[in-house]
Parts: sequence; C-alpha cells; structure tokens
Amino acid sequence: MKKLFIIANWKSNKTIQEAEKWLHDFAEILKSDNPNIENKEIIVCSSFTLFEHVNYCSANLKLPIKFGAQNISPFDKGAYTGEVFGAQIKEFAQYVIIGHSERRQNFFENNEMLFKKVLMAKKYNLIPIFCIQNEETSVPEGIDIIAYEPPTAIGTGNPDTPENAQRVARLVSEKTKAQHVIYGGSVTSSNVRTFTDTPNINGLLVGGASLDPLEFLEIIKNA
Repeated sequence: MKKLFIIANWKSNKTIQEAEKWLHDFAEILKSDNPNIENKEIIVCSSFTLFEHVNYCSANLKLPIKFGAQNISPFDKGAYTGEVFGAQIKEFAQYVIIGHSERRQNFFENNEMLFKKVLMAKKYNLIPIFCIQNEETSVPEGIDIIAYEPPTAIGTGNPDTPENAQRVARLVSEKTKAQHVIYGGSVTSSNVRTFTDTPNINGLLVGGASLDPLEFLEIIKNA
C-alpha cells in the first residue's frame, strides 16, 4: 500500500479561536469514526499566526497531524521586515508549501525567488512541497514532494480529470525523480479516490474543502 500525503492548505483563513474549534471537532470525529490512517501523512498548513496554538492543541488532543507553513522567506534572518525565515518556521512545522499558483500570480513570485525559498527550506531541514501548474513548470533539484495544481481547478469546482492528472504525475516523476507527486485543485470527498487510485498520484493538496473538519476527514478516509 503506497504512502499518501493528505495536506490541508487553510490559506488566509481562521482565527485562533476558529482553528482551535477545527482541531477539537476533528479530534472528536476522528475518535468516533476511528478510520485507518496507517499509510497517510496528515499535514495542516496554517497561517503563521496560528502556529504556536495549533501545535499546542494538537499535542494536547494527541492528533496524528504534522504541520506545514504556506510560505517561507527567500532570505535568512536579518532586516527583512514582514518575512518569516526558516528557523522560525522550523520551531513549529516540518513542511512548507512553495510555489503555489496564488503566490505566483498575486505576489509575482518567479522561479529565481522560488528556488531561493527551496534552498532556505532545506537549510533549516524543512521539507518543501513544491507546486507546479503543469508538466513544463521548472522544478529545483532534490525535491521529494511535488504538488500538481492546475490553476483552472483551484477554487473553481472544476478539478482536472484523473486521467490527465495521472499523465502529468507520471511525466513529472520521470523528469524530476521526485518520490511523491500529489494532486491539488477542487478536491472533495466524492472525487478523491479517482485521483489517489491512480498509480503515480501519492496524495492531495486540499484547499477550500480542508476548512471543514468533517469534509477533510471524509477526504482522508476516502483517499
């Protein structure tokens, strides 16, 4: 049975109180349903402001969750107002999303900046989840987790076809030698299996559907 990465990307959502409620609701549902998650790495990527509290709550609730950041500074520590650098993230997270299409579009992040972010992540022993938009997207060397997320599928309710997602995952795996290629874009509990059942897709990057703990757990169960 292959290992699956099920990643919640909360984006710019949730206050501390809302995040705490999500974790408690998730814990309650998880306890009552008791699903088999032996082969699944569950990762929650929250805003920086939530890091300390979600770690505290998750530890108290004994949740089988790891945490990731949604961004990382391309610079090391120093006079970079507003940036959060690798060592600060490492205190609370094990993973970091780099290259999400929303950041490429809204914050004009180019390949040079993204490659610098990957170097910073690796310097501080963070595992990059590197996002690509198609099989032609440039990928730095040494990336183990690549998330294929076609922009037309993000937040639109129109996911890519499993057949095309599998095709892209296969090509990207062959080209980059990445160990894991995952899919992101309008993932729901009803369509998740069509992606994870394909041989080259090793998990999911879940956006809007991850904001609801019940739906996110259904995605985990059905993957």
